[in-house]
Amino acid sequence: MSAPNRSTMRLLPWTREDGAPCYVVGDGDGAVSRMADEVEAVQLAMSAQLVEHAEHLLADPEAGREEARYLAGCLCSALTDVLRVAEARGGRLGDCRE
Repeated sequence: MSAPNRSTMRLLPWTREDGAPCYVVGDGDGAVSRMADEVEAVQLAMSAQLVEHAEHLLADPEAGREEARYLAGCLCSALTDVLRVAEARGGRLGDCRE
């Protein structure tokens, strides 16, 4: 008897050019899923580094307005990435509970 098909739809950590979400359908062991895992890891690591940078910048009384505005833009971008990773991973939790 063969194993049941565990194919699922996974939200990927990138979007199409028009901003629409990208998905892959599979068992989670394919090349696209492995690439998505790597991209998620990089996004999370970069976000952690950015938070550390933000803490230093905000502690600097001589930091300028332009630096703070640039940092805010970078933090928004990083937060968008982290939220997408959380959504993607949260969607996969349902598969683990079955």
